[in-house]
Amino acid sequence: MKDSAFRRRFLAALPAAGAPLLLGSAAQAQTQTPAWPNKPIRIICGYPAGGLTDIFARSYGEHLSQRLGQQVVVENRTGAGGSIAAQAVKAAPPDGYTLMFTISTTMIMNRVLYKSLPYDADKDFVLISSMYAGPLPLIVNRNIGVSNLKEFVEYARRNKVSLGTYSPGSFAHIAVAELNRIFKLNMEAVHYRGEAPMWQDVAAGVIQGGTGSTAAANAVLQSGVGRAIAVPGTKRMRNLPDVGTYLEQGVTDKSFQLKGFICLVGPTGMPPEIVQRISDLMVEGGKTERVQKILATFGIDEAAVSHQEFRKLYDDEGPIWIALVKSLGLTPQ
Repeated sequence: MKDSAFRRRFLAALPAAGAPLLLGSAAQAQTQTPAWPNKPIRIICGYPAGGLTDIFARSYGEHLSQRLGQQVVVENRTGAGGSIAAQAVKAAPPDGYTLMFTISTTMIMNRVLYKSLPYDADKDFVLISSMYAGPLPLIVNRNIGVSNLKEFVEYARRNKVSLGTYSPGSFAHIAVAELNRIFKLNMEAVHYRGEAPMWQDVAAGVIQGGTGSTAAANAVLQSGVGRAIAVPGTKRMRNLPDVGTYLEQGVTDKSFQLKGFICLVGPTGMPPEIVQRISDLMVEGGKTERVQKILATFGIDEAAVSHQEFRKLYDDEGPIWIALVKSLGLTPQ
């Protein structure tokens, strides 16, 4: 009887004892961060509308919007080699609602090109995904009568040669300096503000050649005025299948095998689960028809990779890029 009475009193007391626990759980749930995302996501693009970085930002952004069920707004904030955009994203809350599309110059080379920066790429950003910006072939005016790198080097030994770059400190600039070093040449690097005026001068014969994207050089290539003679990287471009890589043509230096990249990053402190979610969607987005068409247009064989692969690329190739830019002897701005 005593046991039975005790059991009845114990069961009767359960609701009263449990109530504070249930109320506490409810209060805790109300203070937890709402599920992400529950509002529009902003992607700040550090480079102008219409360029490859902007095109990627909008195409991948569209995929993120479709899969996450929230609007993704791309905002272009250009200037200072991507520094203006970087400063804005650095200052944003690390909640996954402000991200940045930028390029390897902003993340790596700027630390050599500028005296001071309003951000530290290593400390202020979390890496989410990167994508190959595509190989930039060496294209020369057909009138100089060369069809491969060996013939070009021989021509440069006998003649004064000027090669265009789309900016000081760029891969195009590095290519001139490295070719001069490797083959003991004395070619001049002529710097332009972007590719368009550079290719105009290649077509006109003002300079003998330049390094840049096949998309920007399309008119020069299609008209037959220009000829691609060497491609960086470890494999040939699918839209220039007959043009050998620097490696195939005997240039084994790592400088012609590096991968300039476009990337998506966020402010340091973003929750790891959000970083992983966006990273997964970027890889998924790279397989969509829209992105694949863009890759084909620009002669790029690789789409977005995960944050783990991006980290490896950043750590492995970043120091090499820095050393190459330093070797140019540029005075920081």
